[in-house]
Amino acid sequence: MKSNNENIKIDGIDKKILRFLMADARKPVLEIARKIGISGAAIHQRLRKLEASGLIAGSKFIINPKVLGYTTMAYIGIYLDKAMSNPVAVKELEKIPEVLECHYTTGNWSILIKVLCRDNEHLMHVLNRDIQQIEGVSRTETFISLDQQIDRQITI
Repeated sequence: MKSNNENIKIDGIDKKILRFLMADARKPVLEIARKIGISGAAIHQRLRKLEASGLIAGSKFIINPKVLGYTTMAYIGIYLDKAMSNPVAVKELEKIPEVLECHYTTGNWSILIKVLCRDNEHLMHVLNRDIQQIEGVSRTETFISLDQQIDRQITI
């Protein structure tokens, strides 16, 4: 695997392959090969190279949370009483299934998290019962997402 400060070189064919797979990771390799004009074996070889480089981190199915009744997305800025609390707080946040992302940030908050809840009442419950009970959390600031307008990966 390449180090973080060493960039991988990808050519136009690699980019075409990646664009097809980013749009639909289940697209058959032979279909991609036909559209690009190279062999399926060549695509497999290029994909192995891209995976080994660390550029491709895998593929996954994307669940539509609304189908399961999860309709409230929120971002919560967490203020900690001291920076030493960061690792402890993150370990506790990992135990909360509604927490989808956790970021150390600059600015006023120590941590910014993304949570997904069934509704506002569920969000309030997660805030009061789980997040605000973590040792070191002095307060939180919550922003509810009304509707996601952009959802994309980096352009290749």
